[in-house]
Amino acid sequence: MAAEPRTAEPGTAEPRATELRASDADRDRVADLLREALAEGRLTPDEHAERVEGVLSAKTVGELEVFVRDLPAGQQPYPPYRPYQPHAAAARGEGWAHAPAPNHPAPGAIPLDPDDNVVAVFSSAARRGRWRAGRRVHVYAIFGSVEIDLSEAMFEYQQVVIKAISVFGSVEIRVPENVSLRGTGVGVLGNFEVHTLDSGEPDAPVVYVDGLAILGNVDAKPRRGRLIEDILDRVSRTVSDKVSRKVDTGLRKHLDR
Repeated sequence: MAAEPRTAEPGTAEPRATELRASDADRDRVADLLREALAEGRLTPDEHAERVEGVLSAKTVGELEVFVRDLPAGQQPYPPYRPYQPHAAAARGEGWAHAPAPNHPAPGAIPLDPDDNVVAVFSSAARRGRWRAGRRVHVYAIFGSVEIDLSEAMFEYQQVVIKAISVFGSVEIRVPENVSLRGTGVGVLGNFEVHTLDSGEPDAPVVYVDGLAILGNVDAKPRRGRLIEDILDRVSRTVSDKVSRKVDTGLRKHLDR
């Protein structure tokens, strides 16, 4: 017999949003806001490093809000709490415990101008390893080949658009297996194939692939066994590197005296 849902005891108030335990996605969101504030010049590198350390140790949503309270982004209302329970949902036969990624980016989320252009004309080009994926990447393979490997890339935005144009060429796109992948391309006497993928994480990046293949090939699919690197590990290494540089600089000044 299925257990009946638990109800709050009389006189027991539901916890406020600020009292909820913070998730990795919550810390990720605040870390993104701090990175944007650093890029805009609102925070100094030292202030940014200090706040990121606080984000890593924060236990509740309210503790996280303290670090962005004096920033413009911190004045926006905190998004509603969404519990993520994939195992419980799977046990009920309901699939994911959140809505699948939309087939198109949110209006206004992606700029018209590309952050990066990758071009191969009678040659080859690649983006692989540790690189920053912008919101829009344009790829052109004209009698050439291009490889876009996002399996180790740093996703600074939740939505990424890759526009791939292949004319007598080949474009190969690989993504981590725990992001969402969508595609709306056209093949003219060629092949344009995107292996749709849904992530089990509600705040995972979504990669949108569109474009055109004329007598060429565009292929986008997950690279099995590769997962997007955890944001906390990235931030921890960033903080550690900054601390190490400070110590090294101080030591050199001491030795130069």
